[in-house]
Amino acid sequence: MSRERVRRLIPGVAAILLASALAWVSQASVASADADQVAAKYRFHELPISFPPGYADQPMRTVRQVNPAYYKIRSWISAVGASIAINDLAGHGRSDAMCIVDTRTDEVVVTYTPTAPAEDQFTPFVLNPAPLPMDDAMAPMGCVPGDYNGDGRMDLLVYYWGRTPVVFLAKSDRMDVSLSSYYPQELVPSNTVDGKYHGPRWNTNAVNVDDYNGDGQPDIYVGNYFPDSDIINPNGLNNVQMPASLSNARNGGGAHVLRWHSASTGDKPAVSYVEDVDAVPFDAATGWTLGIASADLTGTGKPELYVANDFGHHHLLHNVSTRDQIRFTEAFGERNPGTAKSFVLGNASFKGMGVDFGDLTGSGRFDMVVSNITTAWGLEESNMVWINQAKSQADMKAKLDQGIAPFTQEAQELGMAWTGWCWDVKMADFRNSGNLDVVQTDGFVQGDNNRWAWLQELAMNNDTQLANPLMWPNVQPGDDLSGHEVLGFYGKAADGTWVNVSRQIGLGVAIPTRGVAMGDTTGTGRLDLAVARQWGPPAFYRNDAPDRGGFLNLQLYRPSTDKDPHMGLESTGTPAYGATVTVTTSDGRTQVSRLDGASGHGGKRSFDVHFGLGTANGPVTAHIQWRDVDGTYHEQTQQFTPGSHTLVLAGSVQEVASR
Repeated sequence: MSRERVRRLIPGVAAILLASALAWVSQASVASADADQVAAKYRFHELPISFPPGYADQPMRTVRQVNPAYYKIRSWISAVGASIAINDLAGHGRSDAMCIVDTRTDEVVVTYTPTAPAEDQFTPFVLNPAPLPMDDAMAPMGCVPGDYNGDGRMDLLVYYWGRTPVVFLAKSDRMDVSLSSYYPQELVPSNTVDGKYHGPRWNTNAVNVDDYNGDGQPDIYVGNYFPDSDIINPNGLNNVQMPASLSNARNGGGAHVLRWHSASTGDKPAVSYVEDVDAVPFDAATGWTLGIASADLTGTGKPELYVANDFGHHHLLHNVSTRDQIRFTEAFGERNPGTAKSFVLGNASFKGMGVDFGDLTGSGRFDMVVSNITTAWGLEESNMVWINQAKSQADMKAKLDQGIAPFTQEAQELGMAWTGWCWDVKMADFRNSGNLDVVQTDGFVQGDNNRWAWLQELAMNNDTQLANPLMWPNVQPGDDLSGHEVLGFYGKAADGTWVNVSRQIGLGVAIPTRGVAMGDTTGTGRLDLAVARQWGPPAFYRNDAPDRGGFLNLQLYRPSTDKDPHMGLESTGTPAYGATVTVTTSDGRTQVSRLDGASGHGGKRSFDVHFGLGTANGPVTAHIQWRDVDGTYHEQTQQFTPGSHTLVLAGSVQEVASR
């Protein structure tokens, strides 16, 4: 065979090898001999969700109105916003209420879980921010339960495209969960003399709440996606843009870090925040943010943050805050000759959508799972599973102080590399086995006309052209990009890998999903699951898994500031933001978890700190680290019997009866 003929055959041979490799990757992402055995351990039953009276009679949209510059990609622009959260709104100690952002109506619905007892049920309602100004260029994107003024009552923070967030503070004199029980307030002060909104046009798609500066109060990290502009204003200015790169875009809305300042309670409660404008290094503060998670990696009582950005680098932010100023530095992974660049933490060019902290390996240290676009035959990047390699919290602190992030990326080895076009991700133990499961929302734009070829053409374009919306391929009603992918549910197999069994256990509904939330909605140690769907009805799944193991469920509170305790919707106290718990079971296994204030993309789990114990039935040793309401750091080790416990964290751990 001539040299010229060999040269001509090389591209074809390369294409065949590439196709074979992609086929193997595609099959490897779903095939497992253990899938049926793993699936048999789970069982979920979908229950109907109650909506406000007459809610279903109104028009249900399937696409947004958008700025004229976005019209030909309006389905792309319409692909986010569905959100769901589970928490305790009645103050009875059960996480059996939900806050849902429904993109079909652009309304925020507050309702109860289908498992709630009669005493926790109420008439569902729409959370209307009136008399605060709203207009047609605004749409809610997410809802974050939390006690923002410290009075022991659960408030609701709603973030939007087209305006700054609104915090709905629970009134102290109200006994019922209803619209009139909440007092809406601007999170960022904004004045109006004509009844119209004149504040900044934030476009927020991620919010995290935690005690960043260690003063015992909840601070807020707002992650914006688009820069301030008229995204969904059909009469808006041509002031909009798209990411300026597919791998390193830094022209997004980025970070706003708000430090808690003061608060009051009453029938007109209030809370005040100040923005620490230099809290995040500039190079990490201008991304297209879709996911944020927090956890105390160093044992200092001040959490680190992982920020997942679309079209650009992700960031692990090391907390070096003082009481008077929130401040983070960035830490990066170390690269060796066998490590791909995007598998070095801080250098990833993948399309980050969601992130969660959890102890996947039973090491007593926090790992991280990150969602990316991993669609076979489309854009097959990889999810990222960052495994913590630090020897201890002290070792982690020493490395982060040097700017080193001691994590290795092991998604493929653990079986979680490829799911689809992924968004929110949460880790939880649905069988109480002592092993965490992983749930991922999935899918982008649903239609009949596959547009992956056009998107792949865009991926070959020059970055200098990408910020202009006119350079993007049409994505309009009827077009499809990963629109029929299903929720991912990973359970741990006998060989130590995780297997996606979503279809086998009845969660494989082909509607794009965005947010996932879970909580012990019945107080029985069983975690139920709720899912927000993009342009579809949300779903609630009761967990009926057979042969569940034992559990330890801790409700962690600080004392509230209310002078008249246990009035109205007040719970046992205010959530102990930032508290971390490490447990050792009677059979010697170790796990770590924390009170999660608001990690992820479009879903927010309850504040319960939940551990599955498997077959261990003896006392559980728990090491608790927290800051009290004055910001003083404490840690205490104590034994608990399996089951649920309500704890007040002041100068010491005090067990109390739940309300």
